[in-house]
Amino acid sequence: RRLRSMAPLTLLPQRSAGSAALVHLVNSATAPLGGDELALHVRVGPGAHLRLSGVAATLALPGQRGGASAMAVHAEVASGGRFEHLPEPTVVTARARHHALLTADLGAGASLRSREVLVVGRDGERPGDLTTAMHVTRGETAVLRQELTIGDALLDASPAYLAGRRVLGTEVLVGGDADTVAAASGQWWSLTPLPAGGGLATVLAEDAVTAERELAEAVRHAG
Repeated sequence: RRLRSMAPLTLLPQRSAGSAALVHLVNSATAPLGGDELALHVRVGPGAHLRLSGVAATLALPGQRGGASAMAVHAEVASGGRFEHLPEPTVVTARARHHALLTADLGAGASLRSREVLVVGRDGERPGDLTTAMHVTRGETAVLRQELTIGDALLDASPAYLAGRRVLGTEVLVGGDADTVAAASGQWWSLTPLPAGGGLATVLAEDAVTAERELAEAVRHAG
């Protein structure tokens, strides 16, 4: 068991939560700022269970030189392992340009739960530009490849996109009971089965608290 980190991303081990090893990810400095390139690599061994949780919202802020920031999380989950990636919401502030990427390579019988809650701008402000992507593979099979760009006012207001809502929540579930989920939906949430197994929950909301509550409702339908 090894943890290695440095500011602005600090890893703090906590008491185990049931069968899971619990680690908190703490922003120990203001980040990400424009120009920052941050990366986190996670390896979960055979049969191990890791829950990586955030403790506070992340603010994507513009830098002095106007460059883009980037945050990449890459997870390798060995056979029979389980990884839960549960960060707190990311707020994309005005004038920020941010790129977020999650890649997960799963072994046979591995499980993944990864949540992302995006808040497009602080109260009363237009958001900056955000590109977020999730790439999940199991063996050599692509389970999910999804990319979303936020920041165009007309597109964000479209009923086919964000419908003018400030918060977008997604949660991908792969492995275990989630491999056989059935489609389900509510007024502002949906649960979509993935062709290679697993499911994707999507929520639109006016605030992060509601988004997380609706995501929990969608995930309950996945078993």
